[in-house]
Amino acid sequence: MKKLSHYDSAGSARMVDVSAKRETLRTARAHAFVRMRPAVLKQLPRNPKGNPLEIARIAGIAAAKKTSDLIPLCHPLMLSHADVDVTVEKHGVRIVASAATTGPTGVEMEALTAATVAALTVYDMTKALDKSIEIAEVYLIEKTGGKSGDFKRV
Repeated sequence: MKKLSHYDSAGSARMVDVSAKRETLRTARAHAFVRMRPAVLKQLPRNPKGNPLEIARIAGIAAAKKTSDLIPLCHPLMLSHADVDVTVEKHGVRIVASAATTGPTGVEMEALTAATVAALTVYDMTKALDKSIEIAEVYLIEKTGGKSGDFKRV
């Protein structure tokens, strides 16, 4: 069984030392879904705060760049790419975030943070219409690069 790398031999939390790791291209994509009633979906274009989908997209990109400020043991990374796709569907808003870097550690947390903050932004901009909006299905879709190799959710 693999051991968790964020703990030292005494069981204390620590930031992993990645200084000896090779810099390689690393990418990740993450997903979130904001479930809402059709009546709320219809109101999206008329939101007085602005376009919730575009604001969520920009919020997600900004969040990806701030991941290490939000999650204590994440390394600050120089992202070479961050993007968020936001799509309206029958039962809500699907969010797919992507991140990339050439560095010594992966960008899974950046992609997950982008997807989650984009979902929270959609909620924030629509909560006046319905407090029962649900953020669901937050997960890593895929990641590439690094010592552990590629991962693709099946």
